[in-house]
Amino acid sequence: MTEAAWLSLIGIGADGEAGLSPAARQLLTEAAVIYGGPRHLAMLPDVPGEKRPWPRPFEEFYPVLPTLRGRKVCVLASGDPFYFGVGSVIAERLAPGEYRCLPAPSSLALAAARLGWAQQEATAVSLHGRPLHRIIPHLTPKARLLVLSWDGTTPANLGALLTARGFGPSRLWVLENLGGPEERITEARADAVPERAFAALNLIALDVAATPDARILPRSPGLPDAWFAHDGQISKRAVRALTLAALAPKPGDVLWDIGAGSGSIGIEWLLAAPTGRVIAIEPRADRAAFIRDNVARFGTPEIEIITGRAPDALIGLPPADAIFVGGGGPEVIAAALAHRLPGARLVANAVTLESQAALIDLHRQHGGQLMQIALAESAPLGPYRGFTPARPLLHWCLA
Repeated sequence: MTEAAWLSLIGIGADGEAGLSPAARQLLTEAAVIYGGPRHLAMLPDVPGEKRPWPRPFEEFYPVLPTLRGRKVCVLASGDPFYFGVGSVIAERLAPGEYRCLPAPSSLALAAARLGWAQQEATAVSLHGRPLHRIIPHLTPKARLLVLSWDGTTPANLGALLTARGFGPSRLWVLENLGGPEERITEARADAVPERAFAALNLIALDVAATPDARILPRSPGLPDAWFAHDGQISKRAVRALTLAALAPKPGDVLWDIGAGSGSIGIEWLLAAPTGRVIAIEPRADRAAFIRDNVARFGTPEIEIITGRAPDALIGLPPADAIFVGGGGPEVIAAALAHRLPGARLVANAVTLESQAALIDLHRQHGGQLMQIALAESAPLGPYRGFTPARPLLHWCLA
């Protein structure tokens, strides 16, 4: 914090002005302009500055922000502005010395304190303005989750989702208006969440438990093919595991999945690196629909689906840290290579002789690892069993 700071980010709890520190109260008293949500602004009836609610949509605030320089400005946010809050959005548009932050305890910290949980051992999941199925990858027995709700209907909707997926025995707490005079905590099983309306300001805590038939997503790659919606155009389980190992997902990385088919590669990429991003390019609309179905099944909404054909569909895409070519002919592999930035990982799998010949030639020119994958599965053979081989696949990895 410096004297040059003209903008103050102030965390405020459900207890309003009473919970503010003397330093925060002083900054609010001196502010010429105070931004916040209507609920936050209503908590401060006596401050002298001009109170401005956030514009809708919020993005309209971005061009206003630089025009406020030279004035004392306060921004109100729930709890800790830098924890699922507006803090980082504002900070990335200002120099470090232009702002200061006085956080209050976050709702997650308050929830952990109420339940006696070690906060560092719980996983925070935000469903605020996000799809409900985003929680699916986190549903593993013994996991403790702290879930930020969208509104008062979220507890019942989440309970229904958990029950449908075999997690009905989970213990669930709805913590309403944490830190305020109307604080209330309701405990129930996920399959018995009360039908009553909950306060819009609520947080859900989950101690996850599962029935024997629950579908639990492992962290290792190579999920069963039958778990995906597809028409047969899918990288098979063992091949997918080898492909993901070569693509090497890392936090924040961007993957281009060219010829995405069912989207299985991109989905497992995001299960391995949840903060990553996937751009799935699929020319067929019916297969793009499979990808959307699978996104909902696995809770991986960070997949952007482009219904188009490479190489034209690759123009203007954000830079990729990894590229997978699972469909298309030699010209698609060549286009992926042409768009590859230095250091990006490129993996291509080829079944046809023409595509395999292209990979052999590219390996000769550029190096990398070239491997033939030949798999066989047991199948009935008269009264006995035998191995039925799949078509050999050529796998090229350039890193």
